[in-house]
Amino acid sequence: MRRFGVLILAGLVAACGSSSKETVLAPCPRVTILADGADVTRYQPGAPADLAAMVVDGRMVGVTATCDYVRGGGVEVKVAAIMVVERGPATRGNRVELPWFLAVTTGDDSQLVQRKDARLSVNFEGNQTRTRVTTAPESLIFQAGRNPAEYRVRISFALSPEELDRNRRRGPR
Repeated sequence: MRRFGVLILAGLVAACGSSSKETVLAPCPRVTILADGADVTRYQPGAPADLAAMVVDGRMVGVTATCDYVRGGGVEVKVAAIMVVERGPATRGNRVELPWFLAVTTGDDSQLVQRKDARLSVNFEGNQTRTRVTTAPESLIFQAGRNPAEYRVRISFALSPEELDRNRRRGPR
């Protein structure tokens, strides 16, 4: 009986190493949220920046990314932003839209390689004023010969110069 158990164990160990297919993970760029563009508060045009005039407040709270090989040897990177969105007292209706973007830069951030604009539409149900949403994944293709790990992907709300200045003065929330 003991000999039979040793043969089964030897067979199991041999089976573990006999796979001819190994999983090869695609290289991924570093994906991060830009600190200055992680928040946006929009007010009614021409109104003072106070709570009564707030249309929408948004925060990027996370990001998901996947990287997969595509035909021809390239790599597809799919990025989705996770946001918390609050409608303000000045919102008309139950829907708000927030523009955001992805920027691909060189590894040292010295050059912008590509920018892709996106838009998030949020529908609030009934009396709901705050919700957490994940955007649809945005696809970036790195052609064969380009190593995505040598690049960075930055995500941010698309801010006006005034909104960016307000974020910089206020600092991170």
